[in-house]
Amino acid sequence: MFVYVLNNENKPLMPTNPAKARMLLKFNKAKVVKRLPFTIKLLFGSSNYVQPVTAGMDTGSKVVGCAAIANDKVIYQSEVTIRQDVSGEMEKRSMYRRSRRSRKTRYRECRFKNRANSRRGGRLAPSLKSKLESHLREKNFAEKILPVSEWKVELI
Repeated sequence: MFVYVLNNENKPLMPTNPAKARMLLKFNKAKVVKRLPFTIKLLFGSSNYVQPVTAGMDTGSKVVGCAAIANDKVIYQSEVTIRQDVSGEMEKRSMYRRSRRSRKTRYRECRFKNRANSRRGGRLAPSLKSKLESHLREKNFAEKILPVSEWKVELI
């Protein structure tokens, strides 16, 4: 078990053991930033020395696995479940929109060729965009609490 450490400029340092973190908190040399995962912030200047940390990510269609290793020890592990309901929610949204438009109201212009967003170049479908953002969110979270020097991503 590790306690993640940030310096006084919110840059990540190497994780420490709970006993050392308890002493830093007891003597008011650190404060708690997050409870899950337990992260402390130093209230004094430090040397900012960090060791090389290699992080890896296993990209899956339903679950994303992430781990970080330093000195042949696993210092971070996580498993994130990706949303599987995005396309269903989009269908539900279009159904509600369609029912709104078919009600007896005053004349509305037809929306036949008013679909510039779906013809735009470089566009991702909402389900793919959600999956990509969940991968990036996990990567950014790991980099906030650990000084990651190298990433290895398994692509299938």
